[in-house]
Amino acid sequence: MERILIKISEQANALKIRNFKKLFAEYVKAQQKAAGIVVADSVTQFEGQELELNCGQWQADDSGITGIGSYGAEVEACNHPLLPVLRLVNIDTGVEKLKLAYRKGKQWRYTIAEKKTLASNNSILELANVGIAVNSENSRNMVKYLHDVESLNYDLIPEKNSVARLGWIGDNGFSPYVENLVFDGEANFKGFFESVSNCGSYDKWLAHVRHIRQGGIPIRMILASAFASVLVPITESLSFFVHLWGSESGTGKTVALMFAASVWADPEAGKYIHTFNGTAVSLELSAGFVNNLPLILDEFQMLKNKKDFESVVYMLAEGIGRGRGAKSGGLQKAQTWRNCILTSGEMPITNFMTGAGAFNRIIEIECTEKLFENPLETLAIIRNNYGFAGKFFIERIQEDGNFERAKDLYLQFYKQITQSDATEKQAMAGAVLLTADALATEWIFQDGKALTIEDISDYLQTKTEVDINERAYNYICETVAANSNRFNPANENGEIWGKVVDDQAYIIRSVFERICSDGGYSSRAVLSWLMRKNLVETSKQSGSGKIVPSKVVKIGGSSIRCVIMQLKPIEDEDDWDDMIL
Repeated sequence: MERILIKISEQANALKIRNFKKLFAEYVKAQQKAAGIVVADSVTQFEGQELELNCGQWQADDSGITGIGSYGAEVEACNHPLLPVLRLVNIDTGVEKLKLAYRKGKQWRYTIAEKKTLASNNSILELANVGIAVNSENSRNMVKYLHDVESLNYDLIPEKNSVARLGWIGDNGFSPYVENLVFDGEANFKGFFESVSNCGSYDKWLAHVRHIRQGGIPIRMILASAFASVLVPITESLSFFVHLWGSESGTGKTVALMFAASVWADPEAGKYIHTFNGTAVSLELSAGFVNNLPLILDEFQMLKNKKDFESVVYMLAEGIGRGRGAKSGGLQKAQTWRNCILTSGEMPITNFMTGAGAFNRIIEIECTEKLFENPLETLAIIRNNYGFAGKFFIERIQEDGNFERAKDLYLQFYKQITQSDATEKQAMAGAVLLTADALATEWIFQDGKALTIEDISDYLQTKTEVDINERAYNYICETVAANSNRFNPANENGEIWGKVVDDQAYIIRSVFERICSDGGYSSRAVLSWLMRKNLVETSKQSGSGKIVPSKVVKIGGSSIRCVIMQLKPIEDEDDWDDMIL
């Protein structure tokens, strides 16, 4: 009917009748009045509906939703029941969404959509993906129906706060433990969100964890990391990694991550714990989603592109994602987080780090012995009993005065750790771990087994270990020692890299640059550092008089520019043998 009237309207325009639409609508009203028909507001009459809503001049029952179109003819908005049942206001963004109930057959189903989606004839077509009968023919009518129903029932439709992530939400508490807080995030994070729950017996979980805490320091540090994550924003410290590694299988690295996850959530793989088998973007989205809860990633060796991993570590440690353009123009809101990232793998993460900034944010724990007496027993218990301790920890930390107490403890530990050779950022991470473990020991475990500074000091990087130039210097010295035949000009087999005279290495300049590049270091930055430390001989450039960290020397009868670098002194002959090997 609508199409017919459009054609008639076009013909009327051709005949220079400009107000056909208005004339026809008045004609329909006159005919209805003559027939004694009065169009009054209706209510939804869907079987099993949870709300009865005023739908104005729309007729809404089990046969579908119809109304009066522009020309007074009947139009269809939907051929099955559909109505808004809940308004959601996101705490972080203020964006409003509607929860829609719809039924095809006997079963009611639900979906959540942004108001922006429901306001456009084109974007509302996305609802077809969840089974709502919308197409290019009825989309305009569906937009109008949903707008009319919400407007007519604004106070009747319930409104709740919503969130698309986990963690602290300002003065509103901690997601997901806030009453009447609804998840309105992406569908692929729904299972992730729902995994943060409790199951089984708290007492059974607690008894087993107390027994495990009688063991070694590594597993106690992993457990402390799970609690420490939520204290990172409270203590105003920085996000950091705790990486569990070991080349031998069977030490319990994966079980240890599941053990930590059981503090908060279902520890089963794919529920709360995920792997490195994803893109940088997926890791960024996951970090933004967990927000202040620990991001737990297993199997570092599954990382698809280890060359890019340093940038991923920087990004995760910095706590902010990349800026991206929005479809509607401008920039999307960048993902942010402040937490602890718990990881495991067969090798240290720092093998792939060159920058001191990323190196500084990682606490590495090598697994040389089994972490659990009976890993199968631990798995059986934590798979069926989990999620209680984290919720209880949040309840206690929110009690009056406990935020301040956590800050005071953190500052005490930080001050003590910085008196050692640990870097400031390593001291921050260590202090958060110790603070969390002290509070968890007092509030939850009550076993007197809180970690001490002495317990964790061996796992904190020193200033020398973190210094990128110091590491580059060590790397070059090791490369020279491991390639002694390349530094023998009399050797006729293979490429010559220079020569070693007493305790100095004469490295051909191009070879020096290649060695630095292979190790992931800047040759320019390394040479500048070597000059400041008086570890390299210098010369003046002819003409400019500029001091440069190289000299022209003879190697194998040829004059060539070399970097003449002081080698590290070997205090023990066994050490030299180890370097050569």
